[in-house]
Amino acid sequence: MRILLGTTNPSKVKRFSDLLKGCDAEFITLNDLVITDEPEENGTTPEENAILKAKFYGKYFDIVICNDSGLYFEELALDDVRQPGLNVRTPMGMDRLSDEEMIDYYSKLIGELGGKVSAYYLDGIAVYNHGNIYSFMDADMAQNTGSFYMIETPSPKRFEGWPLDSLSINKETGKYFVDGSIDESKENIIKDQYEKSIVDFLKKSLHIG
Repeated sequence: MRILLGTTNPSKVKRFSDLLKGCDAEFITLNDLVITDEPEENGTTPEENAILKAKFYGKYFDIVICNDSGLYFEELALDDVRQPGLNVRTPMGMDRLSDEEMIDYYSKLIGELGGKVSAYYLDGIAVYNHGNIYSFMDADMAQNTGSFYMIETPSPKRFEGWPLDSLSINKETGKYFVDGSIDESKENIIKDQYEKSIVDFLKKSLHIG
C-alpha cells in the first residue's frame, strides 16, 4: 500500500514507518509528487488542522496521512500569547523560523520563565482513505504520558526536522532527547499506551492488519 504523507519533513517519514513497521505500507512525500500547493491551516486544534490537510492532499492521492502538533508549556495559561500551541515555528506572529532560529527563540523564552519548563506535544493525526476522513487526538494521554522538560541551555547535537529536541530533557533519565538515537527521542513523548492508541487508529483507518 502506497501512502502519501502530507509533509516534506524526512523525520516524519521515519516516524510513521516505525509506527507501522511490519505492515504493507510504503510512504511517499509531497516532494516525491512535486506537490507545492498548501492548504490554509486555520483550525483551532492539531486535529482540526490535520483534517484540513488530509482533505486537501486527498485531491492528489487516494490514501493520505497528515499530522499536526502543538507544543504547550504547563507554566503558561493556554491563552497566554507566549504559548507556542499551533504556532511552534511562527510564534508571536513571527515569520517562519529556521531550526536554529527556533532553538534560539525558545531558549530565550524558557530563560524568561525561569530556565526550565514542563512541556508536552499534542498530536493530531488524520487519514484520508478513498474519500473517507478519520482523525485522532488524545490530549489527556499526551499530557499524562508525554510530559518532558525543556531547558534554556541547548545541546550542541541536532536532529534534522526536530530542532526543539536539542532543548528537551527526558524527565526520567535527565538526558537530552538528542543524546540517543532519533528513535529513542520519539519514544520520550510517544510511548506505551499512547503509541498503541496511535498505531491502532492508523491500522483501523488504513484497513490494514
